[in-house]
Amino acid sequence: MKSISDKLYSLFVLFIDISFSIVGIILTLPILLVVAILIKLEDRGPIIYTQKRSGKDGKEFTIYKIRSMKLESPNELIGWTDKNDNRITNVGKVIRRTRIDELPQFINILKRDMSLIGPRPEVPELTKKFNEEINGFTNRLKVRPGLTGWAQVNGGYDLTPREKYQKDMYYIKNRGIKLDIIILFKTVKVIISGNGAR
Repeated sequence: MKSISDKLYSLFVLFIDISFSIVGIILTLPILLVVAILIKLEDRGPIIYTQKRSGKDGKEFTIYKIRSMKLESPNELIGWTDKNDNRITNVGKVIRRTRIDELPQFINILKRDMSLIGPRPEVPELTKKFNEEINGFTNRLKVRPGLTGWAQVNGGYDLTPREKYQKDMYYIKNRGIKLDIIILFKTVKVIISGNGAR
């Protein structure tokens, strides 16, 4: 059975997830509209793309992102993006650096596929590959994946899969209201600085 502190934390997470998502969608809607226009002006392609990701307990879900790559790029990217990837559009460079491309995931949070804070979800193929290389990698799937997380605010894309796994497991073992608040403040700092973006 859950302890009182666990129940309070679960309520805190639910409140933060729902409230931040609703407010986030409302506040960023004008930004998303401008970005949508810029994407259409650049190459007239689709604004949103979807991709399968591994969620809590290994359950797959569809993640939403603003398209930041050229039309000829495959929709289902199997692999991490290089720092100076030539598939990224001009608009894409800006929205990836500022993390604007991740904003549609507020919908994923409202659907309860994701949480505001947690390990970033990987594509199923990479989850399987990393689990073969890093013993226990799928332990990251014990909690809902997040829009931001301890690994994202402490290196982000610059981390190796093993380093990312270690930081994700640190979060899972120590997650609580205090650590979540620290991550939220550090997330704002990362967004402003653009550190760790690709």
